[in-house]
Amino acid sequence: MTVTRLPAAPTDADVDHWHAVLRAAHLHDLPAGVPAPSRTDSAGKLRKPSARTRTVHLAVPAEGGDGYDGVATLVLFAEADNRHTAYLDVLAVHPRARKRGTGSALWQAVHAELAADGRRSVSTLVETGGPGEEFARARGFENALPLAWYVQDLAAALDGHPEPPGLPGGYAYAHWSGVVPDPLADVFARAHGDMADAPVGDLEQAAPAWDADRVRAAARVVGERGGAIHTAAILHTPTDSVAAYTEVVLRDPADTRALQYDTVVVPAHRGRGLGRAVKRHLMGVLAAERPGLREIATTVADENGPMLAVNERLGYRHERSVGYFQATVRDTRPPAPR
Repeated sequence: MTVTRLPAAPTDADVDHWHAVLRAAHLHDLPAGVPAPSRTDSAGKLRKPSARTRTVHLAVPAEGGDGYDGVATLVLFAEADNRHTAYLDVLAVHPRARKRGTGSALWQAVHAELAADGRRSVSTLVETGGPGEEFARARGFENALPLAWYVQDLAAALDGHPEPPGLPGGYAYAHWSGVVPDPLADVFARAHGDMADAPVGDLEQAAPAWDADRVRAAARVVGERGGAIHTAAILHTPTDSVAAYTEVVLRDPADTRALQYDTVVVPAHRGRGLGRAVKRHLMGVLAAERPGLREIATTVADENGPMLAVNERLGYRHERSVGYFQATVRDTRPPAPR
């Protein structure tokens, strides 16, 4: 079975074949209410890597040469603190090609990339209780961070919370779309650094070091992939700092479900209800600026009690369980001759 590497600039046909696998696998494996990825999202990820990473896209051509039977995306972190690990963003097999060794061939090719690059571990997000977990565990993956997907009906949540909470003295709401405004870039980056105390379970991946350039680059990637990022913040005016923020991404502006990215309350400002307040503020912004948006989905670690409580008050409901699974990479290459 042949596994090919996609070029750095994939053609429209490459994108179409890739997207067809992702869509077919999604519709086969996930509940009907979970929106399938759009072609815009697939094209963006194939053509624009995340900041400070190297990405490898692999595919198994279909028998007869019409499209792909399976695809995989491996993200290799470039920064020193995470040069030992990597993230398997995609490993999907078209339902028509299952039970033929397609997934195993892709995994062997991914493993070879990891070993050749000197990576000691790899993680991936897996739907629990199904064939994906069975496949992962058979290849040495273990659930290092149990999570679940939660979904909020935006209109219903706004009906239940018609106004953003009032803020204590010295705090003020702010919001923007796209890249952070220059006057807030440095303080916004510092607030990002406080994600370092979020639950990570047994994952070996270190929290990234955030600076103004990095937060700008992360937002630009979303836009360059064809998506949109919206951010709300609570500013602490006496110290000219960001006390809390939350981000939501539409991977395709036409999506009816957005993805909740980070929500952070800086430790010095916790215990004041700012997490719920900043999320509710962004809900109102999204309702005004994205009238086609219906839902917001997020993952929360099972051990993150404070965020689970905030989300429950804002109307999030459990949708399905997942986990960040992690495996050790065994270097199976023969020793170099002496």
